[in-house]
Amino acid sequence: MSAQHEGGRKVETETETAEDRAEDQGETWSEHAVSEGAGDTEAAWAEDAAMHIADAESAGVVEEDPQDDLEASLTQALAERDELRDRLMRALAETENVRKRAERDVKDAQAYGGTKLARDLLDVYDNLGRALEAADETTKSAAGPVIEGVELTRRALLSAFEKHRIETVTPEIGDKFDPKLHQAMFEAPVPDAQPGTVIQVMQSGFTIAGRLLRPAMVGVAAAG
Repeated sequence: MSAQHEGGRKVETETETAEDRAEDQGETWSEHAVSEGAGDTEAAWAEDAAMHIADAESAGVVEEDPQDDLEASLTQALAERDELRDRLMRALAETENVRKRAERDVKDAQAYGGTKLARDLLDVYDNLGRALEAADETTKSAAGPVIEGVELTRRALLSAFEKHRIETVTPEIGDKFDPKLHQAMFEAPVPDAQPGTVIQVMQSGFTIAGRLLRPAMVGVAAAG
């Protein structure tokens, strides 16, 4: 009985050992299978990533460096700033030119606005002068008050001219001919007269605010 009992226990022990070996071997196979599966997954991911990179490169989609993007944006911003500054400076310069032109136009209007009227009044001044020159002593005696009225009118006209900066240009005999103020009506050799000097004043000239309104008509000495 004892031998049989021990034999039975031995068989059970051997059976358990075989089962344990089989179980350990199964676990080893399972771990190996899991390891192989994980390796296959990583390889698949790597292959998929490589395919995506290849597709992006073939499509021209290349990831840019953020530093390059920042430098490009800065360059564009500086260019836009310079353009706006240039446009602003041009606008300011144009505004200043417009302001200066407006001021000049106002001054010219104030100084020369009556040029046409003044030029027309010169004929009145000339006619009054001719009337006084034509009056001899007999006429002055017979029509003294009239002659005096004509002279007063001529003086009043000259006074009005002066208020509007209209001045006479009346050269003296012997003055040098000035083409800016004088108009030579004739040339003639005159003894003891320097060539190019005034020998006769035929009509007075006028300026308005320094600008020639009418030149003085004169005769000029010619070279002998």
